Amino acid sequence: QVQLVESGGGLVQPGGSLRLSCAASGFTFSNYAMSWGRQAPGKERELVARISSGGGVTKYAESVKGRFTISRDNDKKTVYLQRNSPKPEDTAMYYCKQERGSQFTIATPGYWGQGTQVTVSS
Repeated sequence: QVQLVESGGGLVQPGGSLRLSCAASGFTFSNYAMSWGRQAPGKERELVARISSGGGVTKYAESVKGRFTISRDNDKKTVYLQRNSPKPEDTAMYYCKQERGSQFTIATPGYWGQGTQVTVSS
């Protein structure tokens, strides 16, 4: 069955660096687009970024464009999300998602991982 295991969260200092990983198993990873989403306390889950199955096409939410970078390694079956100089407003639970549709929307069918908590604070 599909398994997505996120890692790399924790307490991060503002201005530091943040790199999240999502290890996938149970499906042919290179056949699927993947995304990252996040949910801050008291807010709805939002998509952050999406990457095509081959890694050549990326999309970002307007609210985070220029601040996050999504990438993937199909040999390692892992998708990454990097944020340089994170800010307190980046505090959220971060989830990766196996995409089963073509649209970059939160409602697009897919399978979500369990998430990793990121807290940006000094």
